[in-house]
Amino acid sequence: MTLRAVLFDFSGTLFRLEEDPSWYAELTDADGAPFDLSAQAEIMRRMTAPSGRVVELGAEYEHAWENRDLDPALHRKVYLEVLRSSGVRDGQAEGLYEKLIDPDCWTAYPDTAEVLRRLSESGVKVGVISNIAFDIRPAFERIGVAGHVDEFLLSYLEGVIKPDPKIFLRACERLGVAPQEALMVGDSEEADGGAAAVGCQVAIVDPAPTAERRDGLLTAVGDVLR
Repeated sequence: MTLRAVLFDFSGTLFRLEEDPSWYAELTDADGAPFDLSAQAEIMRRMTAPSGRVVELGAEYEHAWENRDLDPALHRKVYLEVLRSSGVRDGQAEGLYEKLIDPDCWTAYPDTAEVLRRLSESGVKVGVISNIAFDIRPAFERIGVAGHVDEFLLSYLEGVIKPDPKIFLRACERLGVAPQEALMVGDSEEADGGAAAVGCQVAIVDPAPTAERRDGLLTAVGDVLR
């Protein structure tokens, strides 16, 4: 069946939260020691992992973790705890968390703009489905591609998270295509791979640093653009 729509994940797929040395310039652990590069990378991984438990959490935070992408208040609560559990002190954790939820701090992959533009100009519908608790649309506006996305489905606004079939079916309905006519592109087999259950094709990309993944999206949608 001809593919008439492509659905994209956000984090690790179209954009990535990249480590910026300035974020850690005055960051120290409980003993007052600066975080080394490996510790910085691990903190960033914990802040952006698409699924799975990144730290051990007490009972008070279980509900917040399970529902973090449905409620901004719960998202803030649990990720501040993740940062504290990673050795970041309270006052500094707030500042680092603000980077996570600032769309201006997210870097687009090198082929993001080209892929969205080419799909849109070729008449293919484009949707973005993200398990997220903040508005990512300004990131697309910043690089001039918001107009190439037909629908944004953000979990905290939709009240449903991937891999729940409802969010994939809802995206297809809004785009006016059958699930069999859509390709889901994401970086998580668990979350994004759930689209296969409703009949979508699925392509998984590597959430590598943007400097290391130059054409992952072009490869993923290559058959659609031919």
